[in-house]
Formats: sequence, structure tokens, C-alpha cells
Amino acid sequence: MNTRNDFELKQKKYMPVFPKAIGKPTTYIEGYPSEDENPMPAGEFHGMQMQSLFEQLLRYFHAHPHIHVSMDNFIYYREGDIRKVVGADVYVVLGAAKLPLRRSFYTWAEGTVPTTVFEFLSDATASQDRHEKVEVYLRDIGVAEYFIHQPDMNRPIEFRGWRRDALGNIVEIEEETDDGLFSASLNLYFRWELHEAWELRLLRPYLPDGTPITTSMEEHHLRVAAEELIAEEVEQRQAAERRAREEAEQRQAAERRAREEAERRQAIEAELERLQAQLANSENESE
Repeated sequence: MNTRNDFELKQKKYMPVFPKAIGKPTTYIEGYPSEDENPMPAGEFHGMQMQSLFEQLLRYFHAHPHIHVSMDNFIYYREGDIRKVVGADVYVVLGAAKLPLRRSFYTWAEGTVPTTVFEFLSDATASQDRHEKVEVYLRDIGVAEYFIHQPDMNRPIEFRGWRRDALGNIVEIEEETDDGLFSASLNLYFRWELHEAWELRLLRPYLPDGTPITTSMEEHHLRVAAEELIAEEVEQRQAAERRAREEAEQRQAAERRAREEAERRQAIEAELERLQAQLANSENESE
């Protein structure tokens, strides 16, 4: 089984099961701003991490028509009150239509709320992300899971998550043995690794069996490597076929030379027999 087919089978196996949202996909509602005065990420660490995780989750859930993945936009969670809004870095909504793209996400219009939210810490918002937003996301909005992560290697390591238990209480998600956290809602495992080229702690998702979900750059490198391997195998096969042809031609030439030698020998032997017979006749006539 090749790697791509193997991953696709695992993807189907581990895809979460959920009900379809009861609302309607809504691109924009007049009167609810979709931008603010700070449209850019807090810094390159923050921005690279956001883009990387968003792209991985978007690609992983792409085939499912009712999983919406979004990045860096507003979530409005109370109709008629534009103050009830949060700006989430990356979030996933199970049950909501993948398309169309939204300017903001309106929970009452969509008939559902984000399932899992990720915030990446910056100096300006870290305290709010650790405290106030835990209550807002899990209690006020009703998300199932909320994660925070510090990608900046110049800041202390911090990767935490919260969920609501069966009684509705907010509890912190316990770390696994390798400092990772499991998202029961997405059925994905998350842990960070040092990205030496970018010099950041890159949070990334894995399947429950530990299979990593690749980035687009990694996928590109894997595709190039696979194409190079295929090209090398084709070249080796062609070289083997050339050698086989050359060996066959050499064998045929040797066989041709052997036939020619046999024919020449037969001709010499026939000529010798003729001369011997002629000599014998001459001797008989002279007697």
C-alpha cells in the first residue's frame, strides 16, 4: 500500500462524526464589522504559526463538505449585540458548511458554534488568552475545546487546553506523555516541535496513531522526492532494458558468428572431401 492511499484510509477512519448544523452559511450580516484597526498578526512568530496550522487543518478537512476551518476573523455569538465578539486565531466548526468563505462567523445564523479554537500567545493578548477567553469561549460561546500555545522561542514554553466535562464544568486537558494534548472533538493529537528554519515552536496536528499531518511545503518536498524516486526507477529500468538489449544483440551476434564459422567449416570439409575424391579418381585412372 503506498503512503498516500494509506493516509487517506486513516483519514477516513479517524474523521470525527457530528451532526450537520441547523442554520444557514452566512457570508456577512450588515452592521457587524468584519475588520478592526489591528488586521495584522502580532508578529511573524504568531503569523507563521497561524498560517501553518490553518493550512494543515484546512487541507486535512478539505474533503468534508460540512467542516468549516477559519483563521483570524470575528466570531459573533449573540444576535443584536456587536460587543459579543471575539477574534479567534484559528478555529474549526464541525457541522458548518465548508463554503462559502465568511467575513465573520455568526453563531445564531449558522445554527452552531465553533468546536475547537486555537489562540497563539502574544505579549499584548497573552493574559486575556489565558484567563478571560477561557470563560468566553467555553462558557459564553459554548465551544467544546480551547487551546493556547506560545510559538515564540524567546518566551517560556506554554501549551495548554481546556474543555467542558459531562457536567458542563471547565476542566484543563491533561498532557500526554510527550507534552502533547488530544482533541477529542477533532480526534486529532497536537504537540509542538522546534522548527529550526523559522526558529519557532510550531504546533502541529497528528492522527491518533501518531501519523503527522504534513504542511504544504512538506507535501511539496515529499511529492518532489517521490517524483525523483519514480524518475530514478524509470531510468534504472530503462538502463536495465538497454543492457538486456545489448546483451541480446551480443548473444545474437555470437550465435551468428558461430553459425558462420560452422558453415565455413562445413564448406572447407566439403571442399576437402571433393579434392580427396578427385585425387582418388586421378590415381585410379593412372593405374
